Amino acid sequence: RCSVDNRVTRVAWRCRSSILYAGNDKWCLDPRVVLLANTNTQYSILIKDVDVYDEGPYTCSVQTDNHPKTSRVHLIVQVSPKITEISSDISINEGGNVSLTCIATGRPDPTITWRHISPKAVGFISEDEYLEITGITREQSGEYECSASNDVAAPVVQRVKVTVNYPPYISDAKSTGVPVGQKGILLCEASAVPSADFQWYKDDKRLAEGQKGLKVENKAFFSRLTFFNVSEQDYGNYTCVASNQLGNTNASMILYG
Repeated sequence: RCSVDNRVTRVAWRCRSSILYAGNDKWCLDPRVVLLANTNTQYSILIKDVDVYDEGPYTCSVQTDNHPKTSRVHLIVQVSPKITEISSDISINEGGNVSLTCIATGRPDPTITWRHISPKAVGFISEDEYLEITGITREQSGEYECSASNDVAAPVVQRVKVTVNYPPYISDAKSTGVPVGQKGILLCEASAVPSADFQWYKDDKRLAEGQKGLKVENKAFFSRLTFFNVSEQDYGNYTCVASNQLGNTNASMILYG
């Protein structure tokens, strides 16, 4: 917008060396540039759908009583942040190294931060495009969020899922006392990624699913061995074996009367 008065005889808008408008005459071919007002008080143009190429100096030239005057305004184009590249979800064995990348554009250049989406995580773990994790642990698995912000608009966020694989660890395996004729249960709980496969043994003999009077129920994080009618022959030492492709572990427990 350029302020004028009734002494003005000629007006024009220029961008760098190009004339956009001279009076009411349009000199540029860009359809986004239109004359907004040419009155006794103002001479204004409008640029629609502004993009970064419109940034630069704009000059309003005014001729009054043979005395030219110019006023200049510098257009600064701001662009909201956009994440253009981010790492894919990743699966890695415990102890390995992870490198995550998040690339974003915007004007001004956006600030990029990484944080671990976890109840135990506090604050940012990286204020950079790159996040490096050396010797990753199972506690560091989960989602990692990249945020790009530059105060032009709300920050944009995207997440990467990091799966940390580790061998089974049996967390609970207790011996149980059950009277003859009652229902008995032995429980074996194990954490592992990928989930563990379970097998039960009694005195080095594997127990098969469907064996008379027994039921083996395997889930992702536990296995349950049920005796529907405990007999004297059922008493003894039982071993639970939990395994995945990274390793195996076992725990022994006793069913007693």
